[in-house]
Amino acid sequence: MNCRLCAAPKTEKVRGADERVYYLCPNCRLIGVAPQHFLSAHKEKARYLTHNNGIAHQGYVDFLRRAVDPALPFLKENMLGLDYGCGYAPTLSILLAREGYRCDNYDPYFVSNDLNAKYDFIFSTEVFEHFREPRRDIEKIVNLLRPEGILVVMTARWTDLASFRNWYYTRDASHVAFYHDQTFTYLCGEFGFQKIGDDGQRVLLLRKI
Repeated sequence: MNCRLCAAPKTEKVRGADERVYYLCPNCRLIGVAPQHFLSAHKEKARYLTHNNGIAHQGYVDFLRRAVDPALPFLKENMLGLDYGCGYAPTLSILLAREGYRCDNYDPYFVSNDLNAKYDFIFSTEVFEHFREPRRDIEKIVNLLRPEGILVVMTARWTDLASFRNWYYTRDASHVAFYHDQTFTYLCGEFGFQKIGDDGQRVLLLRKI
């Protein structure tokens, strides 16, 4: 099976914490779930609706602030942003509005948006792991971002295969793509980004160059 990010032809099977089949790319280090395990659209949407999200849930707000707070020094007045994959209860755009920034919402299941605008910054929090075709979806985001624009990605990263076999992140059936530090090194080179922030675990800030 070819890698769905870099198209390398020789991926190898690896084990996760469930019974799904996973493929590791030796080139970009993406681990992808075999397509036969993808949820139907109905089941995937139902899974998202079980999430305890929304501005009234302080735990969720605190979680999002892990992405918002390190990005604020890079945002400027009159910038326009996008929350790509905002979910059924858009919250990040509210947090940014409180800081004085405009932010549109988009979600393939819950919030329609023609995506005709160009954005100065894009947040994609807990979204990259749901990409069935990572290259296609990341290219879409890149094309929405202005030159010098900021992309904030929030997704847990795997570190080694031994821990991947028991990793909680693989127990969510809607998670189908798993990224390594080397995956983001590849992404920066391939799509023209400079890394400007990294918490070492989950949140990366990238500038389009």
